[in-house]
Formats: sequence, structure tokens, C-alpha cells
Amino acid sequence: QVQLVESGGGLVQPGGSLRLSCAASGSIFSMYAMGWYRQAPGNERELVAHITSNGSTNYADSVKGRFTISRDNAKNTVYLQMNSLKPEDTAVYYCAGHTSPYSLKREKFEYDYWGQGTQVTVSS
Repeated sequence: QVQLVESGGGLVQPGGSLRLSCAASGSIFSMYAMGWYRQAPGNERELVAHITSNGSTNYADSVKGRFTISRDNAKNTVYLQMNSLKPEDTAVYYCAGHTSPYSLKREKFEYDYWGQGTQVTVSS
């Protein structure tokens, strides 16, 4: 069993930056691939970034060049650095993990573990 706890959300002005963290406990973190999802009111939960166990990354087109996903296996933590934030980035952000460490998974049902979410609000 894996527990995921997100932190780092908050209110930021357009053009600003935030770094989200997701701390994992309870299992061998390095054997999980991790994703960051977000869900805005009235919208589906969407995958914004993904990182495999060995560091291969993928991004949604809407965040490419602005967001960076990374992981520190020694700290059991995955990060999402968000730069040049826009109002449309406002959402609850969730980290999630799955047990295919070298594969990209895009569907929510493919993930085994989820955090509780952290709110990101981009507004002036």
C-alpha cells in the first residue's frame, strides 16, 4: 500500500510560479511511475505530466514548456514545477502512482494510488 500526500498549492498571480510536491510512503517508491493530474470545476480530471521510474517524462500539450515533472527517489517525492501560470491552470492537482514503472499510463483507472489533492488558483 502506498500513501501519497501533495503540498505546495496556493494562490498565485498570472505569470507566477509554484512547485507542487507529492510525498510517498509505504512501499518502494522507485518502482512506481507517477503522474500529476488536475481537475477544474465542471471538467474531467486530466493528466498533465508523467514520469517513469527511470525519469522519462511526458506532458500535456497545454503545459509543455511551462511545467516540469521530476522525482527524487531517495526522498520518495515527485515534484511539479509550474512556471508562467495562467488562469486556466486553476484546478485541484492530484498526484497518482501506478505499478508499471517504465510505462506511460494516461487513463485514470490505470493508476493504483491517489493523493488527496492540492488547490492551485491563478488569479490577479
